[in-house]
Amino acid sequence: MIKPLDPGQRSNREDRDSVLARIAAEHARLLYRVAYGVLRHPEDAEDAVQDALVKLVRGDSWQAMQNERAFLARTVWRTALDRQSARGIGLSDEAADMRMPDGRPSPEQTAAQNDERALLGEWIDELPEELRQTLLLSAIEELTSREIGDVMGVPEGTVRTRLMRARAQLKDKFTERCVAGREVTASRGGGR
Repeated sequence: MIKPLDPGQRSNREDRDSVLARIAAEHARLLYRVAYGVLRHPEDAEDAVQDALVKLVRGDSWQAMQNERAFLARTVWRTALDRQSARGIGLSDEAADMRMPDGRPSPEQTAAQNDERALLGEWIDELPEELRQTLLLSAIEELTSREIGDVMGVPEGTVRTRLMRARAQLKDKFTERCVAGREVTASRGGGR
């Protein structure tokens, strides 16, 4: 036989449920983007967010959170990593969701910019996992170094170092491409 809750217990449960409902509503988009950044698949990301919210409902660790946004992002990030390792989900899907539309004046510029963005997406996907995830949490999710550290469970200085290394690797690849492009242009011009 199930005993009915006394009024004090009912109030605590209702408070918890209302807090968790507010958290889910306010941070749903962030949670999805964090999960998608790891899993790179919409349905898997949705499942990871749902799993993380279920964990929050069943546990009470959410009551001790200092930074709500970082705590939730970390919870979803870890859940997504668990799903990724359990299913062996690949990490090399295109980064089309990172493209931001802008007013492009000509089809030639549009084609060039799309090629550059696709190339940048490929380069980001080629980064080591720890650098790629740190960069995505910073650039896409706009989390601070401290929040990223909380999410990934590493010191803030480590986050800054990873961001610096990721940006340096991308800059090196861009520089190599520019030099190679100039060499091709010079060889075409010299042969005419």
